[in-house]
Amino acid sequence: MPVYNASYAQDRAEIEDLMARYLFAMDWNDFDTYADCFTPDGVLDYAKGTTVGRENIREEAREFKERVGTIYKDVDGNPAVLRHLLTQSVIRIEGDRAWHTGMWFEMANDGPRMDDGGRLTPTVGTFGTYEDELVRVDGEWKFSRRNIRNEFLGGRESSKENPVAVMDRKAEGAG
Repeated sequence: MPVYNASYAQDRAEIEDLMARYLFAMDWNDFDTYADCFTPDGVLDYAKGTTVGRENIREEAREFKERVGTIYKDVDGNPAVLRHLLTQSVIRIEGDRAWHTGMWFEMANDGPRMDDGGRLTPTVGTFGTYEDELVRVDGEWKFSRRNIRNEFLGGRESSKENPVAVMDRKAEGAG
């Protein structure tokens, strides 16, 4: 188990704020804010591949949102509105470096579905884990690497091992 120092609460609050701003930026198509959540040489590793550099991440996010709009449709055939949520998060902080593991899921207005009994049921569209590395740059926390694991896509699932144990090993090996 990590030892929490006196600045842990402040650092954790700042990192949680970064993660919330990231999700709001993604869901409201604010690609500038989305990209600013990363270091200039940050890495985004997600279902469509790996993108390096803030400017490339900005363009990749824009293109991905356009592609998603052709896949998810609401009942009227319009691009669905997706909303991502972050649930439990474990954050390990060692000086100006941090590691985060958290569960995410997304919901969309592509409508509730009918179950086998003819009842409307809401759906969770996709879900997975974030495996993040962060650094403090000029007093601000930024993602240096964000690995988005997708439990529903072959080859993108989380490992069979507890991802928090994996994160702790990375943090301990970095020191």
